[in-house]
Amino acid sequence: MSILIIACIIIFPTPFSNLTQKFFFPIQDNKNSSSVQEPPLDQSCISRSQKAAYHKSPSPVPSPYFLSKLSDYERRHKNCEPFSEPFNKTLQVLVTGKNVPSNETDSDPCRYVVYTVNLHGLGNRMLGLSSAFLYALLTNRTVLVDFRPDMASLFCEPFQNSTWFLPDDFPFRNEFYTAQFRQAHSFGDFLMRHNNVTQLATPPSFLHLYLSFNYNNRDKLFFEDENQQFLQGVPWLTLRSDEYFIPYLYLMPRFRPELERLFPDRETVFHHLGRYLFSPSNQVWGLITRFFDAYLARADERIGLQIRVFNTTSSPIPLVMKQIWQCTEKENLLPQLQEPTTSPSAMIGYNKTASPATTKAVLIASLYSEFYEEMKFMYWTSGAVDGGEVVGVHQASHEGSQHSKNSSHNMKALVDMYLLSLCDVLVTSPWSTFGYVAQGIGGLKPWMLNIPNSKDSVEKPLEPACRRAVSSEPCFLRPPSYDMRAKVVVDTGVGLDPPAVHCEDVSWGLKLVNDQKID
Repeated sequence: MSILIIACIIIFPTPFSNLTQKFFFPIQDNKNSSSVQEPPLDQSCISRSQKAAYHKSPSPVPSPYFLSKLSDYERRHKNCEPFSEPFNKTLQVLVTGKNVPSNETDSDPCRYVVYTVNLHGLGNRMLGLSSAFLYALLTNRTVLVDFRPDMASLFCEPFQNSTWFLPDDFPFRNEFYTAQFRQAHSFGDFLMRHNNVTQLATPPSFLHLYLSFNYNNRDKLFFEDENQQFLQGVPWLTLRSDEYFIPYLYLMPRFRPELERLFPDRETVFHHLGRYLFSPSNQVWGLITRFFDAYLARADERIGLQIRVFNTTSSPIPLVMKQIWQCTEKENLLPQLQEPTTSPSAMIGYNKTASPATTKAVLIASLYSEFYEEMKFMYWTSGAVDGGEVVGVHQASHEGSQHSKNSSHNMKALVDMYLLSLCDVLVTSPWSTFGYVAQGIGGLKPWMLNIPNSKDSVEKPLEPACRRAVSSEPCFLRPPSYDMRAKVVVDTGVGLDPPAVHCEDVSWGLKLVNDQKID
């Protein structure tokens, strides 16, 4: 990049100096307050020290308490990582199935959450993993991940000098994704088999937490506060989730006070977790920076359009395109197009005698190329009404369809997510975890498109075409809505103070906010 913008200078105690590289703000050199110390370049993960320079806006500052907890966690992770003596000791508990009563365990035992990757897209996986990590942080566990080849090369190891990868020969690893494994070991079914788990002398050596989109009411008993005390005595938990279930953790009295200390600003939870956990690998970072430097770096403003079409029959591409034009024009996100003309002045693009043109770079992230082709053609042939604005339209990839088990596809998806997070303005699609990740990492409040239906003709205006999100937080798309003990349907988004309200795009979903309400 040709310009490095230093947004803020933050001073943290020495133990946090390594952690600050994982967030997007510089480290002050205490010997000279007028200069900024360049973080040491970690050749194994170049993005960790370089990514701060690629953001214009200052990042919200993590709380000192959150940094302190991360520092404690990294020490615990190093002590409990795979093949360490405590790991091998706890592994024997799993292999033999012989747990010990809670009052006989070590004073500080290693207990684990093993995140097993779901079969949905990368956005779902990143949201599920960030939720699993925060749960581990709240319960003093060590998180390990079962990344298969389609994800293994996407990210750097988040905890320096230790690994979070599950060993290949881990027991039950080949059974994680079978229906039989879920039926035999799920926490919900375990509770159904035991009327009162508090009377069990010894908890089981491991249980499976199934929190994916199709989880049942028994699985959702995980979110009942009283069940968490029992889980504390289980040394091994496997967790499978494609959901951002953090908003519901705020509704649990056991976790709420600690969460408020960790994140005084609730609207930055995923922002901080995402920037800490998901540093792109060197291969991915090279793809990101080369595209950014070539097409986006010199623009005065960068506008990201994340377009997810789940069904081209109910949401035809021409209708979605018209919706995008209406949204960006009404909200003044993109310059208005001129009427098509063949006059020489229109072909020039802007007045050469006027002040230098303002440049806008539009980044389109979509599985389809049609949106890119139309917008590029329209600005090329028509130009903007304001002759002083030059618009460039760019797209890094268009795969046509989603291939979640393909490593190359996932790599391109991560590139798009990070490029979107580097934009100044963001327009996203509803229900899209891809967009949630981009807006969260970028700390951006996007304009969210409304879902078009086939009954709306292409000529008929859609009102409103989009609405502004109240926070950059992702939506918990499928929160529990049934109280099994009371046997009634409940609305968990009613009467809160907040911390969570219903989402803009999913009326029954939950998202974290500070004091605002969604109309």
